[in-house]
Amino acid sequence: IILILTVCVILLPGYIRIGLLFAAWTSYKSPAAFTPLYSVSIALDGVDGWLARRLGQCSRFGAWMDVVVDNLSRGMLWSLLFEWGWLVSAVEWCVFVCNHGARGAQWKNSFTTSPRFVQAVMANGFRTPLGTWVISGFHCLPLWLYGYQWGLLSRCLHLPPWIQALGTLVLAAGRLLGLSVEMWCIWTHIKYLCSDESEEKKS
Repeated sequence: IILILTVCVILLPGYIRIGLLFAAWTSYKSPAAFTPLYSVSIALDGVDGWLARRLGQCSRFGAWMDVVVDNLSRGMLWSLLFEWGWLVSAVEWCVFVCNHGARGAQWKNSFTTSPRFVQAVMANGFRTPLGTWVISGFHCLPLWLYGYQWGLLSRCLHLPPWIQALGTLVLAAGRLLGLSVEMWCIWTHIKYLCSDESEEKKS
């Protein structure tokens, strides 16, 4: 019974995030509803992983589900924000396929032979200054841009234009750093596939 309850506690935040995601999607044009729904979903992203590590219940399914929900939530928001937003989502899904296909559930800890900037971002499962910056760019940039588009930054938070611009710049820089890591992951996976095919032809 304790084991079942433990598993439920770990999985529950993930399923709650899915519910929040769909609720946010339906209330996109209502910033007062969308913003807290999406923000809580982001916050729960850290809770489920923390619970799993604390309780020693990390699993391949949990690692897979965590990234899937992340990609769904960000992809939804990017696609609603801009006509080209699907490109951002497409890159993230491509990286997901590359990492989970070749590296498995422990993909976050499989970058020991990668370039230094990649290691600096990925070290300790993103729990580094650069990793935090990148994750902020991933999660917070689309929400920040949503707040800008709907006037939340100026009307509700009363942020002056220069702070809005600075916030956008800092988060965008983190997202671009993340993009450089994503491109490296895709490129190394392509090389892996090509080298594997070459070896098969030789044999």
